[in-house]
Amino acid sequence: MVAEKLPPHDVEAEEAVVASLLVDSEAIYRVAPILKPEDFFREKNAWAYEACLALFDRNEAINQVTVAHELARRERLDEVGGAAYLSRLVAELPTAVGVEHYAQIVKRDAIYRQLVSRSAQIAQMAYQGGPDLESALSRAEGLILTLRGGERLRDFVHIREILDEYWEQAGTEAAGPRFQGHVLTGFEPLDTLLGGLKRSDLIILAARPSLGKTSLGLNIARNAAAGHGARAAIFSLEMAAEQLAQRLLAGESRVDSTRLRLGEHTEREERRLMHALGKLAQAEIYVDDTPVLTMMDIRGKALRLHREKTLDLVFVDYLQLIHGGGRGDNRVQEISYITRSLKELARELDVPVVAASQLSRAPELRTPHIPQLSDLRESGSIEQDADVVMFIYREDVYLSREQWQASHPEAAGGVYPAGIAQIIVAKHRNGPTGTVSLRFHQHIAHFEDLLVREEEPV
Repeated sequence: MVAEKLPPHDVEAEEAVVASLLVDSEAIYRVAPILKPEDFFREKNAWAYEACLALFDRNEAINQVTVAHELARRERLDEVGGAAYLSRLVAELPTAVGVEHYAQIVKRDAIYRQLVSRSAQIAQMAYQGGPDLESALSRAEGLILTLRGGERLRDFVHIREILDEYWEQAGTEAAGPRFQGHVLTGFEPLDTLLGGLKRSDLIILAARPSLGKTSLGLNIARNAAAGHGARAAIFSLEMAAEQLAQRLLAGESRVDSTRLRLGEHTEREERRLMHALGKLAQAEIYVDDTPVLTMMDIRGKALRLHREKTLDLVFVDYLQLIHGGGRGDNRVQEISYITRSLKELARELDVPVVAASQLSRAPELRTPHIPQLSDLRESGSIEQDADVVMFIYREDVYLSREQWQASHPEAAGGVYPAGIAQIIVAKHRNGPTGTVSLRFHQHIAHFEDLLVREEEPV
């Protein structure tokens, strides 16, 4: 009789991961973005890793004593083998230096096990047969494609690398003095009102879809990095890194983004693109475009980059796409946990965290359509946890030229606000509120001060 073959696994690699976390407090930053508890084959190793993640999430030390206490709190210490289990792991650890290598082995075997499971599902569909072959093939392809999508482990990539891939042109090393003090948005009236973005503040940038919240957030990151020597991290949950790079390149070069995407730019525009590419490549901007992230993922990645590079600004696009990691019984509670965690991250890193946020449909249902704090979607905690709340409002989106003139009879002969965006600072914990106006160029998704005169391109 042939013994049943066990699914792919490597217990030694699993134990090496847990042991590395016990002896090296920095290891969690390298492992947390890669592994989840369910990636472990042996249950007690998964429990120990889960305890480490819980301590990390609470910003507590990870060592043999704290992990044993956490396992005991969860009534699992005896099940894993007591404190002796943790001591044995540490004693048998060859070295904590290779923790990422151990983690990759565990992740690889987890994916192989998923492949075995999905292959069994596909086999079952095949045995069931039926007249709808195309449907069965589509379901089978879907099972494999989602597995392949989950296999890609993304992390921060410097904007230079993204631009190199986009343009196939080498960038240059970042240079210039390090940034100090408040982070300037690069928009003079906004910086005057806010006094810059203050360290440890959570700034919510909210708008209805397609009004430019992503563009404004990217502009702020670009201005801080390229204009003032700051170092910015961008979590782009909605947009792929290549699309983000294209937006930045279009704004920097003032080449229409549609023509840029289609490669229809002129020779003159290509010179501008090359100049813009060189400037952006020197900016300290790091992009993570992982589409599915929990707050633990964001915190782990941001802390690791901060330890390596010392961040000055974090931009998250956007808040409602962050997974709560099962926190709370409903989405309102999850959003509360997310906003509170973003505020804690801002304080922990001592940097401003700018988070884009969707607004509810309420502005569409009233006249005028100016957003209010009550329009923030899903939770009052967004307003509560934020130090600054900014809205984007563009009258030309809601009113045609004729409608605007009819609704503003007192402004006879007035100028229709085409391309004018009002940035409404509706909450400012440590300063005044108010409204400033910026110019928005739709074709290049770029904001600028109203007084800026567009220079003749080279």
